[in-house]
Amino acid sequence: MHQSSCNQDHSCLKGDCPSFLTVHSEEGFATPAYAPLGADAVPEPDRPPLDRPYHVFVPGVGGTGVLTLNSMLAWAALVDGAEAVSYDQTGAAQKWGAVLSSLVLSPRGERSDSNKVGVGRADLYLAVDAMAAADPVNLDRCSPEHTAALVNSGLLPSGEMIRNSRLDVPVDPMVDTISRFAARTVAVDARAVAETVFGDYMATNMVAVGAAYQAGLLPISSEAIEEAIRLNGTAREQNRQAFRYGRLAVADPARVAALVSPPPRDAEQERAHARDRLPARDRGAYDALVARVADLAEEDRRLLAVRIGELIAYQDTAYAGRYVDVVCDVARRERERTGGPAGLPITREVIRNLHTLMAYKDEYEVARLYLRASREQRASGRFAGPVRISYHLHPPVLRAMGMTNKIALPARVADPVFAVLSRLKRVRGTAWDPFGRDRVRVEERSLVGWYTDLVRTAMDALKLQNKAAVLDIARLPEGIRGYEDIKLRSAAEARERAEVLRGRLHNTLSLPLLTQTER
Repeated sequence: MHQSSCNQDHSCLKGDCPSFLTVHSEEGFATPAYAPLGADAVPEPDRPPLDRPYHVFVPGVGGTGVLTLNSMLAWAALVDGAEAVSYDQTGAAQKWGAVLSSLVLSPRGERSDSNKVGVGRADLYLAVDAMAAADPVNLDRCSPEHTAALVNSGLLPSGEMIRNSRLDVPVDPMVDTISRFAARTVAVDARAVAETVFGDYMATNMVAVGAAYQAGLLPISSEAIEEAIRLNGTAREQNRQAFRYGRLAVADPARVAALVSPPPRDAEQERAHARDRLPARDRGAYDALVARVADLAEEDRRLLAVRIGELIAYQDTAYAGRYVDVVCDVARRERERTGGPAGLPITREVIRNLHTLMAYKDEYEVARLYLRASREQRASGRFAGPVRISYHLHPPVLRAMGMTNKIALPARVADPVFAVLSRLKRVRGTAWDPFGRDRVRVEERSLVGWYTDLVRTAMDALKLQNKAAVLDIARLPEGIRGYEDIKLRSAAEARERAEVLRGRLHNTLSLPLLTQTER
């Protein structure tokens, strides 16, 4: 769960997800371990002079602290001896609803008659939410002649993005749109900094303020801003450090990037990591399977190093071997027919999507994942003091018996059951599988064979002219999501879409298939 934006109504426990974990802690969240920055850790920027009214417009969404941000900046201006008037437009906004704040700063004794930033009047467009900031209704506050924009490029999901899991909303076009309406644009992923460094999304806005200050876009002193944070009284030290880390993100972006996005493990590191997690008896077979894909590209080998190990842990080496057989066959045929400097994109999609179908979350897998040694460590690292873990389960067998709510089991009771259940994975899919006749489990097993046959058929017909259609076929499992009835519906939709794509295999034009939202 995204703890920072949780409504605390526990509605998630009533959802269709068949398993859930809650952590009970008397002391709450642990204090994140980050290196505190001193007030002089970053050199002071050249600030714009406050010799006339300076207009700040803040487009954001409800529940993220936009009003607090605006109030804090107003107090900072007062601490600095300037004048400040503000206007907050919330309407019926709730969490994630549109919130627009205006702030007009003026020299002492020259208080502005208007507390609202008008059309083309913004000096600073403080875009704490890129989606709201890219709205034409809000962009009309900008002027390409004099507006400077500070954009938080860390995107929050909108309601439509949550409803439509296939909707891809890249943030770069939003930043580009904002840039066309501003004379200068600075983009910082304030959300990533806040959540990585402080473990709390609510620090995002102060990171954005720090970035705007260091970029020379605020005519207020850093001392006044930090004093306003102290006067506010809420999460003083975190907000002070968030402001300073926002400054650092502009002054030394490489240093912050190393904290937020450390380099991922390469193929060899992933192989060593996955191998170490396997029992000694399976490591030789794992090495042999990894050796079979040694001729693939670095990223493909990295993906496979993880997935081969996971499938061995999921079932056994034979099961992982079936996966490697399909991947190698696809890679060989793609290389023969279309291989070139662009790599093997169809193979990469099969690497991802065949694993998704083969590692479906049944009762045995849920038990295995719950028992991973890192579970307690992850929970203990996020919370202070001792923790109690409870599992909230709604397995299909109980659902079939008419139970409509999840059952909560403490870890001390559930763990021994999970230990036995995880070892029973050997009966998965056999006549002895007590869960195997469930309609969802039947469909999940069927999808593996369906997808494998579909990919082989597509590879038989592969040529340069229909490569786009084959790629779409390889990506079909991306749309198979959810649990129970939701998963069955999405699987049926994928099968229907597959029939449309089959017809395109022999169409030499082979234009990319549009999704319903794209139409």
